[in-house]
Amino acid sequence: MKINFKKTYRFAIKSALYISLFTTGFVLLLMNMFYKNQLKYQAGFGIIFLISVYIFSFLVLQYRVERFIYRRVKKIYDEVSLLESTPLINQPITTDMETLSREVKKFATDKKLEIEMLEIREQYRREFLGNVSHELKTPLFTVQGYVSTLLDGAMDDKTIRKKYLKRAEKGVERLIYIVEDLDMITKLESGDLDLNIIEFDIVELIRNVFDLLEMKADKKKIKLAFESKNLQSLIVKGDKDRIQQVLENLIVNSIKYGKEGGLTEVGVVNLTKKKVLIRISDNGEGVEKQNIPRLFERFYRVDKSGTRSEGGSGLGLAIVKHIIEAHKEKVYVESEFGIGSEFSFTLEKAQKAQKPEVK
Repeated sequence: MKINFKKTYRFAIKSALYISLFTTGFVLLLMNMFYKNQLKYQAGFGIIFLISVYIFSFLVLQYRVERFIYRRVKKIYDEVSLLESTPLINQPITTDMETLSREVKKFATDKKLEIEMLEIREQYRREFLGNVSHELKTPLFTVQGYVSTLLDGAMDDKTIRKKYLKRAEKGVERLIYIVEDLDMITKLESGDLDLNIIEFDIVELIRNVFDLLEMKADKKKIKLAFESKNLQSLIVKGDKDRIQQVLENLIVNSIKYGKEGGLTEVGVVNLTKKKVLIRISDNGEGVEKQNIPRLFERFYRVDKSGTRSEGGSGLGLAIVKHIIEAHKEKVYVESEFGIGSEFSFTLEKAQKAQKPEVK
């Protein structure tokens, strides 16, 4: 690869000036000491001598410095050029040490950050693969166990056969659920999942989600309610199906980790003229402070025991984050261990009048 050589003359100019001034002054001093009768010629001689020494010094210094520095600097650039993607090799070589030092320092800093990022990604990849294998292993072993039991002779008993087949079916449903959620996250991250942006009533949508999850909440005697009893309808813009999925995931999450006989409240707040804030709060077990930053990671578990009393794919919060970010909105979380949690997200208001108050 051809590397351009950018010359700099500052060092040679200054050094030649110092040498020529010193040499001329020294020579004139000697002439003044030994040839006092020729003082009238000293001024002209001094000027000619100064110019001659300056030009000679400049040429010699510039040549020598270029040769001395260039050979060593070129070696550095040649070694760096082994990394084809580095921007440093696309710049001309310079003999200016300050510039070179700044460029190399910047290059080293960028590479250090790149290496740190790769290490983080590698760690995340290992954790992700471990979590995926764990999540898939549980339902797979469940299905395998029931099928093996049936094949070993239990199939002849109609009661046992029906019971085991139903349990195996639940394991298969869990597998499908995990795979579908993984597929959705992949599409959201790659931008392949198109959003169908429409205008809809967010309050009405929340009521529909309450109806869908009422039986699930009743099992733990958890009450689903709005923060305000006189909540007005509010028209927002977004993908209605995806926002419903966000609400379902957050409310299901609050039911899973809520206390028996507890409360899950949903609030709709006019944040600004253009934004609305939807928040889901509960009085459940909460999350410790150190775990909050990682809540939206795929398969991340607050409980490190490896067991999970509640079902699910482990991807609910990750999907929430990706759907909200696909809408170019923000999702927030606040939690205090032992007291409860609050998840919230923003949506854009529709540019139209609000509907009458919902009775």
